[in-house]
Amino acid sequence: MPLRCNSFTSHVSEDNLSKTVEKLSNVSRGAQETNRKLYQGVFPIQIMQMSGWLLKIVHWENLKCVCMEVHGNRRSSPTCLVLWTILISCLLTTCYGSIQKQVLLPGFAAAQMDYIDNDGIFLLSNNSVFGFGFVTSNVSDNTFYLLAVVHLDTTTTVWSANSNSPVSHSDNFVFDKGGNASLQSGGSNVWATNISGKGTATSMQLLDSGNLVVLGEDPSSPLWQSFSHPTDTLLSGQNFIDGMTLVSKSNTQNVTYTLQINSGNMMLYAGFETPQPYWSAQQDSRIIVNKNGNNIYSANLSSASWSFYDQSGSLLSQLVIAQGSANATLSAVLGRDGLISFYMLQGGNGKSTLPITAPADSCDMPAHCNPYTICSSGTCQCPSALGSFANCNPGVISACKSNEEFRLVQLDSGVGYVGTNFFPPVAKTNLTGCKNACMGNCSCLAVFFDQPSGNCFLFNQIGSLQQKGGNTTRFASFVKVSSRGNGGSDSGSGRRDIVIAVIILGTLAIIGILVYIGFWIYKRKRHPPPSQDDAGSSEDDGFLQTISGAPVRFTYRELQDATSNFLNKLGQGGFGSVYLGTLPDGSRIAVKKLEGIGQGKKEFRSEVTIIGSIHHIHLVKLRGFCVEGSHRLLAYEYMAKGSLDRWIFHAQEGDDHLLDWDTRFNIALGTAKGLAYLHQDCDSKIVHCDIKPENVLLDENFVAKVSDFGLAKLMTREQSHVFTTLRGTRGYLAPEWLTNYAISEKSDVYSYGMVLLEIIGGRKSYDPGEDSEKAHFPSFAFKKLEEGELRDIFDAKLRYNDKDGRVETAIKVALWCIQDDFYQRPSMSKVVQMLEGVCDVPQPPVSSQIGYRLYANAFKSSSEEGTSSGMSDYNSDALLSAVRLSGPR
Repeated sequence: MPLRCNSFTSHVSEDNLSKTVEKLSNVSRGAQETNRKLYQGVFPIQIMQMSGWLLKIVHWENLKCVCMEVHGNRRSSPTCLVLWTILISCLLTTCYGSIQKQVLLPGFAAAQMDYIDNDGIFLLSNNSVFGFGFVTSNVSDNTFYLLAVVHLDTTTTVWSANSNSPVSHSDNFVFDKGGNASLQSGGSNVWATNISGKGTATSMQLLDSGNLVVLGEDPSSPLWQSFSHPTDTLLSGQNFIDGMTLVSKSNTQNVTYTLQINSGNMMLYAGFETPQPYWSAQQDSRIIVNKNGNNIYSANLSSASWSFYDQSGSLLSQLVIAQGSANATLSAVLGRDGLISFYMLQGGNGKSTLPITAPADSCDMPAHCNPYTICSSGTCQCPSALGSFANCNPGVISACKSNEEFRLVQLDSGVGYVGTNFFPPVAKTNLTGCKNACMGNCSCLAVFFDQPSGNCFLFNQIGSLQQKGGNTTRFASFVKVSSRGNGGSDSGSGRRDIVIAVIILGTLAIIGILVYIGFWIYKRKRHPPPSQDDAGSSEDDGFLQTISGAPVRFTYRELQDATSNFLNKLGQGGFGSVYLGTLPDGSRIAVKKLEGIGQGKKEFRSEVTIIGSIHHIHLVKLRGFCVEGSHRLLAYEYMAKGSLDRWIFHAQEGDDHLLDWDTRFNIALGTAKGLAYLHQDCDSKIVHCDIKPENVLLDENFVAKVSDFGLAKLMTREQSHVFTTLRGTRGYLAPEWLTNYAISEKSDVYSYGMVLLEIIGGRKSYDPGEDSEKAHFPSFAFKKLEEGELRDIFDAKLRYNDKDGRVETAIKVALWCIQDDFYQRPSMSKVVQMLEGVCDVPQPPVSSQIGYRLYANAFKSSSEEGTSSGMSDYNSDALLSAVRLSGPR
């Protein structure tokens, strides 16, 4: 029969009261322990179930047991009931004070200390498999925390907001009322979702897949999700698409690894000074191909395989990983060692490692062993040729800033390098030519020659080497060492023989030099040498006679008369001045008069060689030249509107020099066609090497023509890359120029992209007069394209028409052209097709901007000091080369 407490005594002894309190304390401690287990996931009870559990604890029969045991009768005191009321309040506070949640609403905030009983976790997925909160990250002797998504049963971190910036226990996660989530430390944001302008956030949830999402009014379309911002882990169902990057944690060699989809292929890169690829999905022999021909656009993990899709969503290929399990979560982790490892995360069964990695062989990674050591079957050993060097490392960092002499040491037979599978050869040649190419390039540290194909590979940074299987004589491999080093196997007597030989040869050389000097003095007295002018003229005469289809040759007097004795000076460049002239037929010309010798002479030959043999509507035409004594002159068609920089950098709103958008777009398209002709339609590939607005000239109808070929480089059709001395103009140089890597026609593509961006924005790529966000225009353009704010990129002096699709097309094309990775840059013929609308322009990936950082300071210095010797000037108001031959400024 239920207990009825209709009348109570008004008194209870102190002894009975203390017993009551002790009983209540025991019950409270039991409730708190149960609640702690609830936090840890021992009992996956929902919040509403907790309420039922609490009612059971305070059931009247439990009250009856405690009260009757204390008083020894069937009557209960008011004091007992008061204490029970206090107990119920405490339990409610315990259960609902810092309870884990399944939905966060705007206005929520949490610190690690608030959820210390929950191990820092404050948000759970519906299935209680994943949690989101603060997890420990031990740094030095202190405990710091990461804001992370965790697989609870295995305590595996699958995503982190602040991997490189751990915070303290008092720092806060805030989901503010504006819907933006952030991690705050010391009054500043360590991390934030930055969803302003994307919609109104209504909640944050952790999905059963492990995807942390910020939801808006349309729950099916998250405003932000962690799956779109991976760290070092991918999970089942996570879509990894072109533009995303997976980054490993840094290892003891301070090398990080990245996974990206580039140029239609998913690839792993080692983070050297020049990132080196070492694995690609399309080259993995384990891949099961479903459809050939298309580029990879996305990759998706299922419970059993890694599937690769094209942009339309069609399945291209698969990498089978394991037998799937409906209750398991598959994860792919890019580790510190550069391997992608696969794990099965299962509740109760823990975390199991699957017997498959990418790449399959650890020796396929460029940093598995120390640099210059050979990796074979996972073990590392030093090549015999480098055994006498400390740590097997010859210690040559770069020969470009050293006065030492260097030599090449051949490595063991069959030694190769993983980079030869991914980098293009610099040339097809023989072994001697390949070695000479490395010795002639100060940044080259190792050379690998593929003897069957004749392909020559040069590397300016080297990791661990590979012992190639199969044909062990295929590769001839060499590394550069100091001539003073001890990398050989010479004995002491052998070195003494070398010293003796050097002394003997040196003595003979001195005697020979003295005999030659005596003979030269005797011959000079008998036969005085011809003048320098005559010698130079004869040399150039012989050279010009070898050029087929050379343009008209003028006499010096003819050009002197045409220019009225060089009266009307149009401009001045690094190699001479430019004058306006008129030929007897009435046509106007621009005459460049080269002054001095050295590079001016080289420029003269280069321009006659290149321009004299090609013809295109978008290339400046060379009308003729003059070689007479010391005089070197070039006569071009006159371009009435001058150079492009005059019309986009110096024009103001309402100014007659302000070009409208239609004219600008046609200039950009014409310039692209001219470059495409140079790269693809000539007998030899011609790399211009100095594309900038000052070298794009405009005729009276604003037809664009590329000019100034004095720094151009000729390449054979078989050459994909070529090493050459630094040339061009700071601000338009591709990153490979500044990293001493081989250049190609893609270097012109980069320069064109910068010019196109300046045409669109009506400003230079770097303007210190702008605020910090806008000063570097390419960085600003990438940011605004990602935000969809194209108007902010477009020239503010022009009327913006948001219905004109050419603006977005041009911006995307420009940002594709200035990608750091030259493999990602389109060819100029592809640029023409995209500008003409023949093919779609995909969203360009946000560049890592390695190239921008390499010479960010150079942007500033170039605008203040001009360019170095051999380059055209960045500032159009300073000295220019052929760019001022077109007309008055």
